[in-house]
Amino acid sequence: MQNLVVFFAAAFFEIAGCFAVWGWWRLDKSALWLIPGALCLGLFAWLLTLVNVDQAGRAYAIYGGIYIVASLAWLWAVESTRPDRWDMLGSAICLIGAAVILYGPRSG
Repeated sequence: MQNLVVFFAAAFFEIAGCFAVWGWWRLDKSALWLIPGALCLGLFAWLLTLVNVDQAGRAYAIYGGIYIVASLAWLWAVESTRPDRWDMLGSAICLIGAAVILYGPRSG
């Protein structure tokens, strides 16, 4: 359960950091948006080191599925656009894949 909390926290900070750059570049926001954006991206990277997974690549693969779900939550909560059924189906497939990678039995 701790891994899931860390993965979702990392996703929030990555999306927030990237959105800050998006805001500066695409929405004509102040370049000052880049400061909290950089801090959020640094926090995201640090958070991923806290998950209880032995290999970085496996942690990133699991995170990918969670990132997709968190991105759609951001779409709805921050950008006021409700995900459609295809968004939901795709994110469910990704979460299933992430769960297989996270909880699958490992030899050795």
